[in-house]
Amino acid sequence: MRKYFPFFLTYKKALILAPLLVIIDVFCEIVQPELMSKIVDTGVGQKNLSYIYQTGGIMVLLSLVAIAANIGNIYYSSHASVGFAAELRKGMFSKIQEFSFSDLDRFSSASLTTRITNDINILQEVIMMSLRLLIRAPLMLLFAVVIAVRINAGLASIIAVAIPVLAITIYVILRRGLPFFEKMQKKLDQVNGVIQENLINVRVIKSFVREDFEERKFSFTNNELRKIAVKASGTVVLIMPVMQLVMNISIVAIVWFGGNKIISGTFQVGQLMSFITYITQILMSLMMLSMTIMAFSRAEASSERVLEILNTKPTIVDSITAKEKNVQVTRGKVEFKNVCFKYHAEGSEYILKNISFTIAPGKTVAIIGATGSAKSTLIQLIPRLYNVSSGNIWIDDMDINDYTLKNLRTGVNLILQQNELFSGTIKQNLKWGNATASDKDIITAAKYAQAHDFIMAFPEQYETVLGQSGVNLSGGQKQRLCIARAILRKPVVLILDDSTSAVDVATEAKIRASFNQYLQKTTTIITAQRISSIQSADQIILLDHGEIIGNGTHGELIKTNTVYHEIYASQQLQKGTVR
Repeated sequence: MRKYFPFFLTYKKALILAPLLVIIDVFCEIVQPELMSKIVDTGVGQKNLSYIYQTGGIMVLLSLVAIAANIGNIYYSSHASVGFAAELRKGMFSKIQEFSFSDLDRFSSASLTTRITNDINILQEVIMMSLRLLIRAPLMLLFAVVIAVRINAGLASIIAVAIPVLAITIYVILRRGLPFFEKMQKKLDQVNGVIQENLINVRVIKSFVREDFEERKFSFTNNELRKIAVKASGTVVLIMPVMQLVMNISIVAIVWFGGNKIISGTFQVGQLMSFITYITQILMSLMMLSMTIMAFSRAEASSERVLEILNTKPTIVDSITAKEKNVQVTRGKVEFKNVCFKYHAEGSEYILKNISFTIAPGKTVAIIGATGSAKSTLIQLIPRLYNVSSGNIWIDDMDINDYTLKNLRTGVNLILQQNELFSGTIKQNLKWGNATASDKDIITAAKYAQAHDFIMAFPEQYETVLGQSGVNLSGGQKQRLCIARAILRKPVVLILDDSTSAVDVATEAKIRASFNQYLQKTTTIITAQRISSIQSADQIILLDHGEIIGNGTHGELIKTNTVYHEIYASQQLQKGTVR
């Protein structure tokens, strides 16, 4: 629970007032049966109307106070629980933003979505229930037991038998039900995963006419969730009939033995009425406790999933040295020294092996290689999206670990292979790279990225609203907007991970030429498949199975590197075939 305390701080007032109002409500309710007993035994028995009116007035006043206290408790408990959920959701979202790629690899996006929505909603319900019932039920139980024993200890012994029976039954049922709640949340992850995957790939599904297959897949996953949910609810629902049975048997026993006491003259009618009411309050309190315990059992599974996120320590953080130095990337010199990398610390092979090279400031370097040669992995190490397993990466002759992540990633801008845009206008997406950019800067960047012409063709031009992930744009248009967004930032090091694969050769050439004009002092690193698009680079690095097998200019590699020459020849042959 200590992990959750910071999320309650804003709502301390509500957390204090809600229990206080519960105490007032319980006090008002607990004295009512005794007052009713006095009205029956004293007022009615002695035909004292004045006493009846006076005591009845007190009961009405206490009822009004109880209603006001209950309304106040509902308000403050709702305020605290909803506020707690909002703060916890914000805290989880902030924590996820700190995760590195390797941290995110541990959790699916569907699971993170379920945790930040459904699991937190369950915790919110438990907090609300706790502020309403968890304090009310024990207080009501305690006061009702004390008063019931004071009225008649013999009859109160019936409860001494009922309570252990209920406690044992609730324990057994909840122990069986808890594992189902844990499985249910995991099944919900799977359902969300299927939905998310379907919506993201809906165009592929429709183009291959695979709607029926997707419906069957969803139906299967949804049925798995239903089966677990039915088992979970079917187990815990047994609590209610068991409690009703015990309560009814207890009341029948009390009426039987109490009636005999009235006949024998050792008990009064009003006392029996109040005693039955107190016994009912005791059993209702136990029922409320069981409901709370049941909710806590389900929330325990959700809490473990939430805490798993909150307790995850990001693998990539700012070092103390980096914070003290607070150095900016200024020149753009990049150097790899014996860098090795693998995705998991143990039990996996190295993806990159003994990578060493140097890129001078302002130069353009291309990295090529077959699919699976680890080009993307290599460039993702530069802005520390992953940490190297061994070796060092230096920028401006300083280890990248000695830069803060903000300063490093401000100076090193990576355009990933998968182009991502956000809901909003084209201008908003471009300003996402530089929030303070003027309209003139935006248009200039778009022109250099060869995006201005197609933007102006839209009726709303730069105010054109994009759908989620830019679904109303072509692949080449999205790539050009992402490039414009990146160069608008004027980074010291610009990395393009095959980011022009969806544009034609002529447009790609124009984009490359614009870099020489707009980003003259920027170090540019490009991964590509086509040698024709990078042969003018100052340096070309050839990767094969995570190792460098060639490093030089296009002319040098053509003469000295057999693999490079074969790739170039095959691509030239393909061009000839196309012709």
